[in-house]
Amino acid sequence: MIVYNVTTKVTEAIHNEWLQWMQQEHIPEIIATGCFTHATLLRLLEVDDTDGPTYAVQFFAESKSLYNHYIEKFATALRQKVFDKWGNQFISFRSLMQVIN
Repeated sequence: MIVYNVTTKVTEAIHNEWLQWMQQEHIPEIIATGCFTHATLLRLLEVDDTDGPTYAVQFFAESKSLYNHYIEKFATALRQKVFDKWGNQFISFRSLMQVIN
């Protein structure tokens, strides 16, 4: 199993609306690509929330090839939608992990 992790710090100004949008629109849209089986949304604790809260979304793919398909076919357009909606009110970084057990 492959885990595609996206960690995002959002400004307090958009926090509530962003969180609702993630849960109701963005995460379901990514799952609908068929590349991931499910996702888990987490809030990071014990981090500096001065500039706003930090969240991580973990998307689970059954194989690296499904993840690669997502990156090649869907990622660019979906990332652009995020920037179009939220502009510079967030910062994200991505990591790829493999489940060992």
